[in-house]
Amino acid sequence: MKLITKHESKSKLKNLRFTKSILTIAILLSGINAIAQTEGEEKKNKLSISGSVDAYYQSYLSTSDDLDQSFGTAFAEQSGFALGMGNLIVSYEGEKIGAVLDLVSGPRGAAATFNSDIIDGIVNQAYVYWNVSEGTKLTMGRFNTFLGYEVISPAANFNYSTSYLFSNGPFSHLGLKADFTLSDDFSLMLAIMNPWDTNDVSTTGEYSLGAQIGYSGQYLNFYYDSGNYGGLGFEVDYTGGFDLSDSFFLGINGAYQTSDDQGFYGAALYPQLATSDSFSIGLRGEYFGYHSKDFDDLPSVFATTLTASYTIENLIIKPEIRLDSWSNVDNNEPYVNSKGEAANSLSAFTLAAIYKFD
Repeated sequence: MKLITKHESKSKLKNLRFTKSILTIAILLSGINAIAQTEGEEKKNKLSISGSVDAYYQSYLSTSDDLDQSFGTAFAEQSGFALGMGNLIVSYEGEKIGAVLDLVSGPRGAAATFNSDIIDGIVNQAYVYWNVSEGTKLTMGRFNTFLGYEVISPAANFNYSTSYLFSNGPFSHLGLKADFTLSDDFSLMLAIMNPWDTNDVSTTGEYSLGAQIGYSGQYLNFYYDSGNYGGLGFEVDYTGGFDLSDSFFLGINGAYQTSDDQGFYGAALYPQLATSDSFSIGLRGEYFGYHSKDFDDLPSVFATTLTASYTIENLIIKPEIRLDSWSNVDNNEPYVNSKGEAANSLSAFTLAAIYKFD
């Protein structure tokens, strides 16, 4: 069985030629919005621009950097100095309606959009929404997935590298969803979408269904498609966390996926300690494995990632050490050690820099 995910292939930087046009569009939109706002007039509509830029240095501790290998999870696949992505989000918020255009450029953005769907992988999200009532919101377009603890943007994750649970699930969806605020604590989301990771046009005539039940920051997520044409099948996912003290937070993620009686399962804990307003340290401990009705003792991995986060104004510096160790690989080890021999474990040091702006 292949141990690495479909997201392991290195994405080529095809979309840098769009960067200049993105910035031009953003500047023009800002100018139009400024002109529309007369002095002293109450501002009912809002146009905003935000985003991030990230880069990193990575060196493998258990092998040579010149060997072409990675952990097998999404993003941060290079050794040496490497670019993450540039992210530009233009959003318009009216009294009841609005729109979001989320553009990405760089290897991380290309991998997140598979570099081949909407406009050569430059569009991460593009959707419109309507606040039908105080407790009901409709959204149509392309939006990032509701499954899982981690997200595409490194500015919103504590760990810079990503988990196996994140890498094996969907990144985005294209469809229609309805969000309902049932009370101060309860929420409900229902969605109909194209099948798993079909981010442009569904040519199969099939659709997927999604649901999310939320209670006080804890979320139970469901996804279903037929599993045909490379679909995901069925996945149930729990995402949440608890503030155990003013400075200590414990995040939790668990998921089970099946399609044609085979799939994956896993769980991850995210303990994080804030020692000051500018410095935090956190650990991601993840157990991930494959299952099948026809085979026993399929490969599984235990991955430990220790990350520190230091903030200077809008700049976040994240040093990180990661160790992944596989079991039940049956002489099909996924890595190579410094002697060029097959190995079932890989470790690396990563230093990431992330700048957020709004």
